[in-house]
Amino acid sequence: MLTLTALIILGLAVGFFLLSRSRAIAVSGGVLAGLHSRPSYHGTYSLLWVGIVGFTLLLVLTVGWDAYLGMHFMAEIAKAVPDARPIEVNLIFADSMAIAYGNVSSTIDPLREAMAVRFAAADAFRIWVTVAVSLGGATIAGLVTLRQVAVDWRARNRSERIIRGFLWVSATIAVLTTIGIVLSLIFETFNFFASIGWRVDKFLFGTRWSPLSGVHDGMMDMDKVGAVPLFAGTLMITGIAMLVAVPIGLFAAIYLSEFASSRVRGWAKPMMEMLAGIPTVVYGFFAAITVAPFIRNSGESLGLSVASESALAAGIVMGIMIIPFISSLSDDVINAVPQSLRDGSYGLGATKAETIRQVVLPAALPGIVSAVLLGVSRAIGETMIVVMAAGQGANLTANPLEAVTTVTVQIVMLITGDTEASTAAGPAFTLAFTLFCITLALNVFALRLVRKYREMYD
Repeated sequence: MLTLTALIILGLAVGFFLLSRSRAIAVSGGVLAGLHSRPSYHGTYSLLWVGIVGFTLLLVLTVGWDAYLGMHFMAEIAKAVPDARPIEVNLIFADSMAIAYGNVSSTIDPLREAMAVRFAAADAFRIWVTVAVSLGGATIAGLVTLRQVAVDWRARNRSERIIRGFLWVSATIAVLTTIGIVLSLIFETFNFFASIGWRVDKFLFGTRWSPLSGVHDGMMDMDKVGAVPLFAGTLMITGIAMLVAVPIGLFAAIYLSEFASSRVRGWAKPMMEMLAGIPTVVYGFFAAITVAPFIRNSGESLGLSVASESALAAGIVMGIMIIPFISSLSDDVINAVPQSLRDGSYGLGATKAETIRQVVLPAALPGIVSAVLLGVSRAIGETMIVVMAAGQGANLTANPLEAVTTVTVQIVMLITGDTEASTAAGPAFTLAFTLFCITLALNVFALRLVRKYREMYD
Protein backbone atom coordinates (compact mmCIF):
# COMPACT_ATOMS: atom_id res chain seq x y z
CA MET A 1 0.00 0.00 0.00
CA LEU A 2 2.79 2.41 0.89
CA THR A 3 4.65 1.52 -2.31
CA LEU A 4 1.52 2.27 -4.32
CA THR A 5 1.20 5.58 -2.45
CA ALA A 6 4.77 6.49 -3.40
CA LEU A 7 3.99 5.73 -7.06
CA ILE A 8 0.82 7.86 -6.88
CA ILE A 9 2.83 10.76 -5.42
CA LEU A 10 5.28 10.41 -8.27
CA GLY A 11 2.39 10.43 -10.71
CA LEU A 12 0.94 13.56 -9.06
CA ALA A 13 4.31 15.27 -9.37
CA VAL A 14 4.48 14.50 -13.09
CA GLY A 15 0.85 15.55 -13.54
CA PHE A 16 1.34 18.92 -11.84
CA PHE A 17 4.51 19.39 -13.87
CA LEU A 18 2.47 19.14 -17.06
CA LEU A 19 -0.36 21.31 -15.66
CA SER A 20 1.98 24.08 -14.50
CA ARG A 21 3.86 23.98 -17.78
CA SER A 22 0.61 24.26 -19.74
CA ARG A 23 -0.64 27.08 -17.49
CA ALA A 24 2.61 29.00 -18.01
CA ILE A 25 2.15 28.74 -21.77
CA ALA A 26 -1.46 29.87 -21.39
CA VAL A 27 -0.70 32.94 -19.25
CA SER A 28 2.01 34.01 -21.68
CA GLY A 29 -0.56 34.30 -24.46
CA GLY A 30 1.67 32.33 -26.78
CA VAL A 31 4.55 34.80 -26.35
CA LEU A 32 7.09 32.80 -24.32
CA ALA A 33 9.59 35.65 -24.43
CA GLY A 34 7.34 37.57 -22.07
CA LEU A 35 7.71 34.98 -19.31
CA HIS A 36 10.36 35.50 -16.67
CA SER A 37 11.00 31.72 -16.58
CA ARG A 38 10.44 29.16 -19.29
CA PRO A 39 7.38 26.90 -18.94
CA SER A 40 9.53 23.90 -18.02
CA TYR A 41 10.80 25.75 -14.95
CA HIS A 42 7.22 26.38 -13.78
CA GLY A 43 6.55 22.67 -14.18
CA THR A 44 9.77 21.76 -12.38
CA TYR A 45 8.85 24.02 -9.47
CA SER A 46 5.51 22.25 -9.06
CA LEU A 47 7.10 18.81 -9.45
CA LEU A 48 9.69 19.55 -6.77
CA TRP A 49 7.19 20.82 -4.22
CA VAL A 50 4.74 17.97 -4.80
CA GLY A 51 7.54 15.45 -4.39
CA ILE A 52 9.01 17.16 -1.32
CA VAL A 53 5.71 17.45 0.54
CA GLY A 54 4.36 14.05 -0.47
CA PHE A 55 7.45 11.96 0.18
CA THR A 56 8.35 13.85 3.37
CA LEU A 57 4.90 13.23 4.85
CA LEU A 58 5.00 9.60 3.73
CA LEU A 59 8.44 9.02 5.28
CA VAL A 60 7.77 10.87 8.54
CA LEU A 61 4.39 9.25 9.15
CA THR A 62 5.61 5.78 8.21
CA VAL A 63 8.75 5.84 10.36
CA GLY A 64 7.40 7.91 13.24
CA TRP A 65 4.08 6.13 13.62
CA ASP A 66 5.70 2.72 13.28
CA ALA A 67 8.16 3.58 16.06
CA TYR A 68 5.30 4.88 18.23
CA LEU A 69 3.28 1.68 17.74
CA GLY A 70 6.30 -0.42 18.65
CA MET A 71 6.96 1.47 21.88
CA HIS A 72 3.24 1.56 22.79
CA PHE A 73 2.62 -2.17 22.36
CA MET A 74 5.86 -3.19 24.07
CA ALA A 75 4.85 -1.03 27.02
CA GLU A 76 1.46 -2.77 27.05
CA ILE A 77 3.15 -6.18 26.99
CA ALA A 78 5.48 -5.15 29.81
CA LYS A 79 2.45 -4.18 31.90
CA ALA A 80 0.69 -7.46 31.11
CA VAL A 81 3.79 -9.51 31.97
CA PRO A 82 5.58 -7.54 34.72
CA ASP A 83 8.33 -10.12 35.31
CA ALA A 84 9.28 -10.43 31.62
CA ARG A 85 12.78 -9.46 30.56
CA PRO A 86 13.23 -6.97 27.69
CA ILE A 87 14.22 -9.74 25.28
CA GLU A 88 11.04 -11.65 26.18
CA VAL A 89 8.94 -8.52 25.60
CA ASN A 90 10.52 -8.13 22.17
CA LEU A 91 9.84 -11.78 21.39
CA ILE A 92 6.16 -11.48 22.37
CA PHE A 93 5.81 -8.34 20.26
CA ALA A 94 7.51 -10.02 17.28
CA ASP A 95 5.17 -13.00 17.59
CA SER A 96 2.16 -10.68 17.79
CA MET A 97 3.28 -8.90 14.62
CA ALA A 98 3.75 -12.23 12.86
CA ILE A 99 0.23 -13.31 13.80
CA ALA A 100 -1.19 -9.94 12.74
CA TYR A 101 0.47 -10.22 9.32
CA GLY A 102 -0.66 -13.83 8.87
CA ASN A 103 2.81 -15.33 9.23
CA VAL A 104 3.90 -18.34 11.27
CA SER A 105 4.58 -17.56 14.94
CA SER A 106 6.82 -19.56 17.26
CA THR A 107 4.25 -19.36 20.08
CA ILE A 108 0.51 -18.65 20.14
CA ASP A 109 -1.29 -17.78 23.37
CA PRO A 110 -4.19 -15.48 24.40
CA LEU A 111 -1.85 -12.54 25.07
CA ARG A 112 -0.19 -12.76 21.67
CA GLU A 113 -3.52 -13.19 19.90
CA ALA A 114 -5.04 -10.19 21.70
CA MET A 115 -2.01 -8.03 20.91
CA ALA A 116 -2.09 -9.21 17.30
CA VAL A 117 -5.72 -8.14 16.89
CA ARG A 118 -5.05 -4.71 18.40
CA PHE A 119 -1.85 -4.26 16.40
CA ALA A 120 -3.55 -5.20 13.13
CA ALA A 121 -6.29 -2.61 13.74
CA ALA A 122 -3.81 0.10 14.73
CA ASP A 123 -1.54 -0.71 11.79
CA ALA A 124 -4.41 -0.57 9.30
CA PHE A 125 -5.51 2.79 10.70
CA ARG A 126 -1.90 4.02 10.47
CA ILE A 127 -1.60 3.00 6.83
CA TRP A 128 -4.84 4.68 5.74
CA VAL A 129 -4.05 7.90 7.61
CA THR A 130 -0.54 7.93 6.15
CA VAL A 131 -1.90 7.45 2.63
CA ALA A 132 -4.58 10.12 3.04
CA VAL A 133 -2.29 12.72 4.60
CA SER A 134 0.56 12.11 2.12
CA LEU A 135 -1.64 12.30 -0.97
CA GLY A 136 -3.58 15.22 0.44
CA GLY A 137 -0.43 17.17 1.23
CA ALA A 138 1.04 16.47 -2.20
CA THR A 139 -2.19 17.58 -3.90
CA ILE A 140 -2.38 20.79 -1.89
CA ALA A 141 1.26 21.58 -2.69
CA GLY A 142 0.54 21.03 -6.39
CA LEU A 143 -2.53 23.27 -6.36
CA VAL A 144 -0.67 26.06 -4.54
CA THR A 145 2.23 26.01 -7.00
CA LEU A 146 -0.23 25.85 -9.90
CA ARG A 147 -1.93 29.05 -8.71
CA GLN A 148 1.44 30.80 -8.42
CA VAL A 149 2.12 30.51 -12.14
CA ALA A 150 2.29 34.04 -13.60
CA VAL A 151 4.21 35.97 -16.20
CA ASP A 152 6.60 37.51 -13.68
CA TRP A 153 6.84 34.45 -11.39
CA ARG A 154 10.52 33.61 -10.80
CA ALA A 155 10.09 29.85 -11.09
CA ARG A 156 13.62 29.29 -12.39
CA ASN A 157 15.27 31.02 -9.42
CA ARG A 158 13.12 29.18 -6.90
CA SER A 159 13.57 25.79 -8.60
CA GLU A 160 17.33 26.22 -8.69
CA ARG A 161 17.29 27.25 -5.03
CA ILE A 162 15.46 24.04 -4.12
CA ILE A 163 17.89 21.96 -6.16
CA ARG A 164 20.84 23.68 -4.47
CA GLY A 165 19.21 22.81 -1.16
CA PHE A 166 19.03 19.15 -2.21
CA LEU A 167 22.70 19.18 -3.14
CA TRP A 168 23.63 20.84 0.16
CA VAL A 169 21.62 18.30 2.14
CA SER A 170 23.23 15.42 0.22
CA ALA A 171 26.71 16.78 0.86
CA THR A 172 25.89 17.35 4.53
CA ILE A 173 24.59 13.80 4.93
CA ALA A 174 27.76 12.41 3.36
CA VAL A 175 29.98 14.47 5.66
CA LEU A 176 27.95 13.69 8.78
CA THR A 177 27.92 9.99 7.91
CA THR A 178 31.71 10.00 7.63
CA ILE A 179 32.04 11.88 10.92
CA GLY A 180 29.63 9.46 12.60
CA ILE A 181 31.57 6.43 11.38
CA VAL A 182 34.89 7.87 12.56
CA LEU A 183 33.49 8.88 15.95
CA SER A 184 31.95 5.45 16.51
CA LEU A 185 35.27 3.81 15.69
CA ILE A 186 37.16 6.15 18.01
CA PHE A 187 34.67 5.66 20.86
CA GLU A 188 34.74 1.86 20.74
CA THR A 189 38.54 1.83 20.31
CA PHE A 190 38.85 4.06 23.38
CA ASN A 191 36.69 1.64 25.40
CA PHE A 192 38.70 -1.34 24.19
CA PHE A 193 42.07 0.09 25.19
CA ALA A 194 40.58 1.19 28.52
CA SER A 195 39.53 -2.43 29.14
CA ILE A 196 43.07 -3.75 28.57
CA GLY A 197 44.80 -1.08 30.64
CA TRP A 198 45.88 1.14 27.73
CA ARG A 199 48.42 -1.40 26.54
CA VAL A 200 48.40 -0.17 22.96
CA ASP A 201 51.73 -1.89 22.33
CA LYS A 202 50.12 -5.28 23.05
CA PHE A 203 47.62 -4.66 20.25
CA LEU A 204 49.96 -3.12 17.69
CA PHE A 205 52.97 -5.38 18.24
CA GLY A 206 51.55 -8.55 19.79
CA THR A 207 51.75 -11.78 17.78
CA ARG A 208 48.87 -13.74 19.35
CA TRP A 209 45.29 -13.02 18.34
CA SER A 210 42.55 -14.77 20.28
CA PRO A 211 40.74 -12.01 22.18
CA LEU A 212 37.56 -13.88 23.04
CA SER A 213 39.36 -16.92 24.44
CA GLY A 214 41.17 -14.65 26.89
CA VAL A 215 38.06 -13.07 28.43
CA HIS A 216 37.65 -13.72 32.15
CA ASP A 217 35.07 -11.86 34.24
CA GLY A 218 34.70 -9.25 31.49
CA MET A 219 38.47 -8.57 31.28
CA MET A 220 40.60 -9.53 28.28
CA ASP A 221 43.98 -11.17 28.41
CA MET A 222 46.43 -8.57 27.10
CA ASP A 223 48.68 -11.28 25.65
CA LYS A 224 45.93 -12.45 23.27
CA VAL A 225 45.06 -9.20 21.50
CA GLY A 226 48.08 -8.90 19.21
CA ALA A 227 46.92 -7.87 15.74
CA VAL A 228 50.21 -8.37 13.91
CA PRO A 229 49.16 -11.73 12.36
CA LEU A 230 45.98 -10.15 11.00
CA PHE A 231 47.69 -7.19 9.38
CA ALA A 232 50.49 -9.41 8.10
CA GLY A 233 47.94 -11.68 6.45
CA THR A 234 46.06 -8.71 5.02
CA LEU A 235 49.28 -7.24 3.64
CA MET A 236 50.36 -10.57 2.14
CA ILE A 237 47.08 -11.30 0.37
CA THR A 238 46.73 -7.70 -0.82
CA GLY A 239 50.29 -7.73 -2.12
CA ILE A 240 49.72 -10.95 -4.07
CA ALA A 241 46.47 -9.60 -5.46
CA MET A 242 48.10 -6.38 -6.64
CA LEU A 243 51.01 -8.28 -8.19
CA VAL A 244 48.41 -10.05 -10.31
CA ALA A 245 46.00 -7.18 -10.96
CA VAL A 246 48.29 -4.19 -11.59
CA PRO A 247 50.45 -5.59 -14.42
CA ILE A 248 47.60 -7.40 -16.18
CA GLY A 249 45.14 -4.54 -15.72
CA LEU A 250 47.60 -1.84 -16.77
CA PHE A 251 48.91 -3.77 -19.80
CA ALA A 252 45.34 -4.53 -20.86
CA ALA A 253 44.47 -0.82 -20.58
CA ILE A 254 47.53 0.16 -22.65
CA TYR A 255 46.64 -2.37 -25.34
CA LEU A 256 42.98 -1.36 -25.52
CA SER A 257 43.71 2.37 -25.63
CA GLU A 258 46.84 2.46 -27.80
CA PHE A 259 47.02 -0.68 -29.95
CA ALA A 260 43.63 -2.35 -30.27
CA SER A 261 41.34 -1.57 -33.18
CA SER A 262 37.89 -0.15 -32.50
CA ARG A 263 36.37 -3.54 -33.35
CA VAL A 264 38.54 -5.41 -30.86
CA ARG A 265 38.02 -2.73 -28.23
CA GLY A 266 34.26 -2.90 -28.77
CA TRP A 267 34.03 -6.50 -27.51
CA ALA A 268 37.17 -6.86 -25.37
CA LYS A 269 36.47 -4.05 -22.90
CA PRO A 270 32.87 -5.11 -22.10
CA MET A 271 34.01 -8.72 -21.67
CA MET A 272 36.72 -7.63 -19.24
CA GLU A 273 34.35 -5.38 -17.30
CA MET A 274 31.97 -8.30 -16.85
CA LEU A 275 34.43 -9.63 -14.27
CA ALA A 276 33.48 -6.71 -12.01
CA GLY A 277 29.86 -7.86 -11.94
CA ILE A 278 30.55 -11.39 -10.73
CA PRO A 279 29.59 -11.84 -7.04
CA THR A 280 32.53 -12.30 -4.70
CA VAL A 281 31.09 -15.57 -3.42
CA VAL A 282 31.53 -16.99 -6.93
CA TYR A 283 35.18 -15.97 -6.84
CA GLY A 284 35.39 -17.63 -3.43
CA PHE A 285 34.03 -20.90 -4.81
CA PHE A 286 36.42 -20.65 -7.74
CA ALA A 287 39.34 -20.12 -5.37
CA ALA A 288 38.34 -22.92 -2.98
CA ILE A 289 37.34 -25.54 -5.56
CA THR A 290 39.65 -24.86 -8.49
CA VAL A 291 42.64 -22.65 -7.68
CA ALA A 292 43.49 -23.90 -4.18
CA PRO A 293 43.51 -27.63 -5.14
CA PHE A 294 45.57 -26.82 -8.25
CA ILE A 295 48.17 -24.95 -6.19
CA ARG A 296 48.24 -27.71 -3.57
CA ASN A 297 48.67 -30.48 -6.16
CA SER A 298 51.32 -28.50 -8.05
CA GLY A 299 53.23 -27.81 -4.84
CA GLU A 300 53.11 -31.44 -3.75
CA SER A 301 54.42 -32.55 -7.14
CA LEU A 302 57.40 -30.27 -6.52
CA GLY A 303 57.89 -31.55 -2.98
CA LEU A 304 56.44 -28.47 -1.28
CA SER A 305 54.06 -28.48 1.63
CA VAL A 306 50.99 -26.48 0.64
CA ALA A 307 48.00 -25.97 2.90
CA SER A 308 44.50 -26.65 1.63
CA GLU A 309 43.77 -22.97 2.27
CA SER A 310 46.59 -20.65 1.33
CA ALA A 311 47.28 -16.96 0.94
CA LEU A 312 48.51 -17.58 -2.60
CA ALA A 313 45.17 -19.00 -3.79
CA ALA A 314 43.19 -16.18 -2.22
CA GLY A 315 45.57 -13.51 -3.54
CA ILE A 316 45.55 -14.81 -7.11
CA VAL A 317 41.76 -14.99 -7.30
CA MET A 318 41.41 -11.61 -5.61
CA GLY A 319 43.81 -10.16 -8.18
CA ILE A 320 41.65 -11.57 -10.99
CA MET A 321 38.64 -9.90 -9.39
CA ILE A 322 40.42 -6.51 -9.23
CA ILE A 323 41.70 -6.57 -12.83
CA PRO A 324 38.62 -4.88 -14.36
CA PHE A 325 38.74 -2.03 -11.83
CA ILE A 326 42.32 -1.14 -12.69
CA SER A 327 41.95 -1.87 -16.40
CA SER A 328 38.79 0.15 -16.96
CA LEU A 329 39.87 3.21 -14.98
CA SER A 330 43.39 3.18 -16.44
CA ASP A 331 41.98 2.86 -19.95
CA ASP A 332 39.76 5.91 -19.44
CA VAL A 333 42.66 7.91 -17.99
CA ILE A 334 45.04 6.99 -20.83
CA ASN A 335 42.42 7.94 -23.41
CA ALA A 336 42.05 11.31 -21.68
CA VAL A 337 45.72 12.20 -22.31
CA PRO A 338 45.72 14.95 -24.98
CA GLN A 339 46.64 13.78 -28.45
CA SER A 340 48.93 16.82 -28.74
CA LEU A 341 51.36 15.21 -26.29
CA ARG A 342 51.56 12.11 -28.46
CA ASP A 343 51.97 14.16 -31.65
CA GLY A 344 54.73 16.22 -30.07
CA SER A 345 56.57 13.06 -29.07
CA TYR A 346 56.20 11.58 -32.55
CA GLY A 347 57.42 14.84 -34.03
CA LEU A 348 60.62 14.57 -32.01
CA GLY A 349 61.27 11.12 -33.46
CA ALA A 350 60.08 8.93 -30.60
CA THR A 351 58.62 5.53 -31.35
CA LYS A 352 55.16 4.47 -30.22
CA ALA A 353 56.59 2.43 -27.35
CA GLU A 354 58.80 5.33 -26.22
CA THR A 355 55.84 7.70 -26.41
CA ILE A 356 53.72 5.44 -24.23
CA ARG A 357 56.50 4.87 -21.71
CA GLN A 358 57.85 8.40 -21.42
CA VAL A 359 54.87 10.63 -22.25
CA VAL A 360 51.49 8.92 -22.01
CA LEU A 361 52.01 6.94 -18.81
CA PRO A 362 53.60 9.81 -16.82
CA ALA A 363 50.76 12.10 -17.92
CA ALA A 364 48.18 9.50 -16.91
CA LEU A 365 49.96 8.54 -13.70
CA PRO A 366 47.60 10.43 -11.33
CA GLY A 367 44.62 8.49 -12.67
CA ILE A 368 46.52 5.21 -12.70
CA VAL A 369 47.54 5.73 -9.07
CA SER A 370 43.88 6.36 -8.21
CA ALA A 371 42.89 3.15 -9.97
CA VAL A 372 45.56 1.16 -8.14
CA LEU A 373 44.51 2.72 -4.83
CA LEU A 374 40.91 1.70 -5.53
CA GLY A 375 42.15 -1.82 -6.19
CA VAL A 376 44.10 -1.85 -2.93
CA SER A 377 41.03 -0.69 -1.01
CA ARG A 378 38.97 -3.38 -2.72
CA ALA A 379 41.52 -6.03 -1.77
CA ILE A 380 41.80 -4.88 1.85
CA GLY A 381 38.03 -4.91 2.28
CA GLU A 382 37.38 -8.30 0.66
CA THR A 383 36.12 -10.99 3.01
CA MET A 384 34.38 -13.85 1.18
CA ILE A 385 37.37 -14.97 -0.90
CA VAL A 386 39.63 -14.98 2.16
CA VAL A 387 37.14 -16.97 4.24
CA MET A 388 36.76 -19.64 1.57
CA ALA A 389 40.31 -19.82 0.25
CA ALA A 390 42.78 -18.50 2.86
CA GLY A 391 41.35 -19.65 6.20
CA GLN A 392 40.18 -18.02 9.41
CA GLY A 393 43.00 -18.74 11.83
CA ALA A 394 45.43 -16.00 12.83
CA ASN A 395 48.78 -17.29 11.60
CA LEU A 396 51.91 -15.13 11.54
CA THR A 397 53.94 -16.38 8.59
CA ALA A 398 55.75 -15.09 5.54
CA ASN A 399 55.00 -18.26 3.56
CA PRO A 400 52.19 -17.63 1.02
CA LEU A 401 51.56 -21.39 0.84
CA GLU A 402 50.19 -21.44 4.39
CA ALA A 403 46.76 -20.46 5.67
CA VAL A 404 46.36 -16.91 6.95
CA THR A 405 43.51 -14.56 7.74
CA THR A 406 42.79 -10.87 7.33
CA VAL A 407 41.44 -8.02 9.41
CA THR A 408 38.05 -7.97 7.72
CA VAL A 409 37.51 -11.69 8.24
CA GLN A 410 38.20 -11.36 11.95
CA ILE A 411 35.83 -8.38 12.21
CA VAL A 412 33.06 -10.46 10.64
CA MET A 413 33.80 -13.42 12.91
CA LEU A 414 33.70 -11.23 16.02
CA ILE A 415 30.48 -9.42 15.13
CA THR A 416 28.47 -12.34 13.72
CA GLY A 417 29.33 -14.92 16.37
CA ASP A 418 27.25 -15.85 19.40
CA THR A 419 29.51 -13.89 21.74
CA GLU A 420 28.03 -11.02 23.71
CA ALA A 421 28.11 -7.88 21.56
CA SER A 422 29.73 -5.71 24.24
CA THR A 423 32.65 -8.15 24.45
CA ALA A 424 33.23 -8.58 20.72
CA ALA A 425 32.63 -4.94 19.72
CA GLY A 426 35.86 -3.66 21.24
CA PRO A 427 38.34 -5.79 19.25
CA ALA A 428 36.25 -5.52 16.08
CA PHE A 429 35.98 -1.73 16.15
CA THR A 430 39.63 -1.37 17.11
CA LEU A 431 40.67 -3.43 14.10
CA ALA A 432 38.39 -1.33 11.91
CA PHE A 433 39.83 1.93 13.26
CA THR A 434 43.41 0.74 12.73
CA LEU A 435 42.54 -0.33 9.19
CA PHE A 436 40.92 3.07 8.63
CA CYS A 437 44.12 4.84 9.73
CA ILE A 438 46.24 2.70 7.39
CA THR A 439 43.91 3.37 4.46
CA LEU A 440 43.94 7.10 5.27
CA ALA A 441 47.74 7.09 5.22
CA LEU A 442 47.69 5.37 1.82
CA ASN A 443 45.28 8.02 0.54
CA VAL A 444 47.49 10.85 1.76
CA PHE A 445 50.53 9.30 0.10
CA ALA A 446 48.65 8.75 -3.15
CA LEU A 447 47.30 12.32 -3.17
CA ARG A 448 50.79 13.73 -2.75
CA LEU A 449 52.08 11.57 -5.58
CA VAL A 450 49.15 12.57 -7.79
CA ARG A 451 49.66 16.26 -7.02
CA LYS A 452 53.37 16.04 -7.84
CA TYR A 453 52.82 14.60 -11.32
CA ARG A 454 49.72 16.69 -12.01
CA GLU A 455 51.75 19.87 -11.57
CA MET A 456 54.18 18.66 -14.21
CA TYR A 457 51.45 18.42 -16.87
CA ASP A 458 49.13 21.33 -15.95
